[in-house]
Amino acid sequence: MRGRGGPGGGSRADSVRLRTAKGRSASSQRWLRRQLNDPWVQEARRLGYRSRAAFKLLQLDERFRLLRPGLRAVDLGAAPGGWTQVAAARLLPGGGGAGRLVALDLLEMDPVAGADILRADFMTEDGLRAVLAALDGEADLVLSDMAAPATGHAATDRARTEALCEAAWDFAARALAPGGAFVAKVYRGGTERSLLARVNRAFAAVRHAKPPASRPESPETYLVARGFRGAAEG
Repeated sequence: MRGRGGPGGGSRADSVRLRTAKGRSASSQRWLRRQLNDPWVQEARRLGYRSRAAFKLLQLDERFRLLRPGLRAVDLGAAPGGWTQVAAARLLPGGGGAGRLVALDLLEMDPVAGADILRADFMTEDGLRAVLAALDGEADLVLSDMAAPATGHAATDRARTEALCEAAWDFAARALAPGGAFVAKVYRGGTERSLLARVNRAFAAVRHAKPPASRPESPETYLVARGFRGAAEG
């Protein structure tokens, strides 16, 4: 990565134009144009990351020191695997050691060296048991970069993504060891306040952070909770 501010190089003169818009909707054209001209997308390809989201976890880790060799971690909704790649490199240096990393998703996902890939639903009892078995104990860190598929309706998208974050928290509350950490994507507003109250009761320190790789226009931010004390009822 080329510094905290963003990938180096590039200017408006370097902007990539679509060769043809035939057969594409206006929203599809906007998305593709943004992808082609996004320096984080370009840098992810250069470095071999599966998604630009990898830089968000790298930047969160730079700030909060979340990923330490030897920890047991879970990456929820992991496909295509950008966060898993980053976590594996930092938790499991050399592909081994005492740490463990479990990545799970309902979708198939290509292997990541050192990580256990599970095709499972983390919202089910079977999913929870499978994760804890693969970890051989409780988790020190639960990660979630999940967002619901966009509908184009801001309030709906926010509510659906917050529901995923609530589900990730419910999983973390049962899987985390004392002192553990929880990191999840949230959208500001909506149902976040009720979730935040629960998380604040369960952790020693809770912060919000928007890493540089997060698009400025995106409502996303990340909830970073450390020092798990146990989840209270209600």
